[in-house]
Amino acid sequence: MSLPKFIVGMLFALAIVVGWSYFDGASLGTIIMRAVICAVIIQAGYFLLVYAMIARSRPMSAEKAREADLGIKVAEGEKLTARRGSLR
Repeated sequence: MSLPKFIVGMLFALAIVVGWSYFDGASLGTIIMRAVICAVIIQAGYFLLVYAMIARSRPMSAEKAREADLGIKVAEGEKLTARRGSLR
């Protein structure tokens, strides 16, 4: 999940918690406490999710990483240049 999507989702969840607390008749201090606890739980969950994704991924050898970075196939004799457009 990208960071912008995470932030939007977190703000939406916090808005629901704040709205629920307000309509429940909670005091301002309780609303703030619930919002902070909710934000901490969401942050911890996101951290654990990212950590699990990193831990599950297999290490890649340097050679495979180089091959992935240089994935451009060039025919023999073809030159790669940085120029764009026509030659003068």
